[in-house]
Amino acid sequence: MLPSFAARPQGGGTAPCDERAVFTAVVYALTSGCAWRHLPPTFGTSPATAHRRFTVWTEAGLWRRLHRAVLDELGARGEVDWTSAIVDAASVRANREDR
Repeated sequence: MLPSFAARPQGGGTAPCDERAVFTAVVYALTSGCAWRHLPPTFGTSPATAHRRFTVWTEAGLWRRLHRAVLDELGARGEVDWTSAIVDAASVRANREDR
């Protein structure tokens, strides 16, 4: 599902790297709240590469496709209970115009 990145024959462009490592670093940053610049070096990818790939993947619609694929797989195995749902919302004070 990940868009492919290939080095250009004339040089430059995107350097090859372990896509699984980049994906893991991106998921870590998103789920932990870690700033991109503070990604641990143990992921084996630079923070700049992780952020750049996240941006490209977001623009390519990867997260929506991945979410749908997970739901489809779980649904096919009967592991999703569609009879209930959880709605998450944030409360934000409305801006009053009459002040």
